[in-house]
Amino acid sequence: MSEDPHLLTEEAGPILIATLNRPQKLNALSGQLMKLFEAAVHRFRDTPALKVMLIRATGRYFCAGADLLSGDPEGSGQAKTASEIRESHRLKLHGMQRIYNEMEAIEKPFVVAHHAPCVGGGLELSLSCDFRLAAKSARYSFPEGKFGVLPASNGVSRLARIVGTHWARYIIMANLPVTADRALIMGLVHEVWPDETFDDEVMRFCRHVAEQNGEQMGAAKIAIELARDVGLAQARNVERLANSALMLNPEYRAGIEKYIAGIGNKAKKE
Repeated sequence: MSEDPHLLTEEAGPILIATLNRPQKLNALSGQLMKLFEAAVHRFRDTPALKVMLIRATGRYFCAGADLLSGDPEGSGQAKTASEIRESHRLKLHGMQRIYNEMEAIEKPFVVAHHAPCVGGGLELSLSCDFRLAAKSARYSFPEGKFGVLPASNGVSRLARIVGTHWARYIIMANLPVTADRALIMGLVHEVWPDETFDDEVMRFCRHVAEQNGEQMGAAKIAIELARDVGLAQARNVERLANSALMLNPEYRAGIEKYIAGIGNKAKKE
């Protein structure tokens, strides 16, 4: 009996939905799953009609992390030196770092919806998304500390940028899980919704994001990261540089003229 695909994809208008589909394995990130996921990321990148990519999952976990029970499908064997381990993190692990870097570089928004616990590698994947949405049942943790190591595919680098060193210490050093409500306080997730309405709220959010101006969205994604990394004066230059291109877009002028006309009509009625 053949196994179901580890990842399912479907289109809902301008939204590409990618669903982790290994519920019996708690959606552990297998080689097949990551291969299919990378293909979905490329499909999203290369299809102009697709405006948002939504990542969700089936079953009682969003993701339990990397699949540690599938052996070594890459045939790399046990690393014998620290250098080999570093290269393995960079180049192997089913291409995780390559895929997550591509997600961050693509000038379209990625949304991830956590309906249940999100652990280890699943959280690392989520950290490369632009928006993280949580149901009340979601929980977050990095179990790597139990084995005396660090999460190495976004777990330290991206987590510290998103929630700051204060909360990164709590999750990684203290090795404590956090609830969805605490994740909201930390800035790890953008919204927390009741389990009963979660799916509807997620789709409402995705449809709203899909309606935003695509050129503005892409420029904002780049500008926000740059502005964080440079000083205040240079961050202002990033704003000016981005707007110098956006304001030449015919859609901008048409939008401004429509807005001004609307204000004028409203004033006349009053």
